[in-house]
Amino acid sequence: MPGVRLQTEMMTMEPIIPPVDRDAIERELTPERFLRHTNKGDNLLYVVDAHNSPDTMLEIGRLREMAFRQAGGGTGKGYDIDEYDTMPVPCQQLIVYDPQAREILGGYRFITGDKIDMSTGVPKIATAHLFNFSDRFLKEILPETLELGRSFVSVGYQSSKAGTKALFALDNLWDGLGALTVVYPHIKYLFGKVTMYPAFGRENLDLILGFLNKHFPDTENLVCPIKPLASNAMSPEIQERLSGGNYKEDYRILNRLIRERGLNIPPLVNAYMSLSPTMRMFGTAVNDEFGDVEESGIFLTISEILQEKKDRHIESYKCEIGG
Repeated sequence: MPGVRLQTEMMTMEPIIPPVDRDAIERELTPERFLRHTNKGDNLLYVVDAHNSPDTMLEIGRLREMAFRQAGGGTGKGYDIDEYDTMPVPCQQLIVYDPQAREILGGYRFITGDKIDMSTGVPKIATAHLFNFSDRFLKEILPETLELGRSFVSVGYQSSKAGTKALFALDNLWDGLGALTVVYPHIKYLFGKVTMYPAFGRENLDLILGFLNKHFPDTENLVCPIKPLASNAMSPEIQERLSGGNYKEDYRILNRLIRERGLNIPPLVNAYMSLSPTMRMFGTAVNDEFGDVEESGIFLTISEILQEKKDRHIESYKCEIGG
């Protein structure tokens, strides 16, 4: 895509590091770090961190940077690893591993709210430089929240040409998130960001943001961007184009408008929108530390996730562990 190439050329890019030795990674993927089997694709889910699995962390950083650069973002460094990955109580890394190909297909990083450093009064999480948090969110909600970030699918698994493994990569990650809600029973909420890239086109981004803000507003002002994105998402023109009368019709219109431009709604955005009718959108900010991508805050109450999704990603894990 021309926009991606332009974005890349404007940044000073270090060469991405070589792949990490597969034997070194597999030595770190020990039984105690195994989380669950995926529902589809015959893959495995593990939870590791930079301290107990440094080689795996390095490979995660390499794959993340490749994936984000291809989309038009990235850090510009040889691998994407930051202070939140390496701090004393680090973010954990949820990964999908293909034991046949001996490759990491994708991942998320996460931290539970009770483990977040609040010593300065501001939570030490990646979203804190983009969003302000209300007192209620910090005191009542964050301690029971799973904060998510850095979701990625490895470049080689982003096309359907890669076979069934690629088709199920994102679904496999949701299997992992479902399992985490069981592993951490005190967690009631999921909070993260969806990233959209400038190369997607301003009008297309405004249509998606207009839809999200219309149907998933944060009416309590729990979280808001420090510097909100200036866009036409809530303009009468955009909202008039999304005037189907209800969520289902508006989504059909949005999907048609995006497809007419030869594009698709980003898979992760689609995945979040289909999880819960009570999802909240916390506004959008520009991340100037990550290629000027647009980051929109997303918040979900686990108990309000659609039953079909609970059965698929949460109840299936309970059955696997005999719960």
